[in-house]
Amino acid sequence: MASMKTAGPFILAFTVGVALTLQAIAETEADTARYGSYPANYKEIVMQWLNKQLIEPESARIEWNGEPNLADLGKNGEHLYGYLLNFTVDARNRFGGYTGKQKHAVLIRNGEVIKGLGFGY
Repeated sequence: MASMKTAGPFILAFTVGVALTLQAIAETEADTARYGSYPANYKEIVMQWLNKQLIEPESARIEWNGEPNLADLGKNGEHLYGYLLNFTVDARNRFGGYTGKQKHAVLIRNGEVIKGLGFGY
């Protein structure tokens, strides 16, 4: 009987641990369905996207401001989920001069940019 009293807290802790682990797995699956998979290759994704946005993409000097974070950029009850990444770009304009560091951000979901911020749209 005494061994049962000492085993009780361990069994309770184990049960709580398993429940929390299962909850975390369920939340991760829900996040993936909502936000897409984490863009581990976010620099490559953004560079491919910038190649279509910039006048002279090969001149771009990029500073990454952290890693992508979960975000909802929707408005008026509409949701736009993905991973938000902030960065600065200094690239040549159509006159051949560098623009200076410009703050930008992109929302990435499932390996592609679904929204750009700071590009005049």
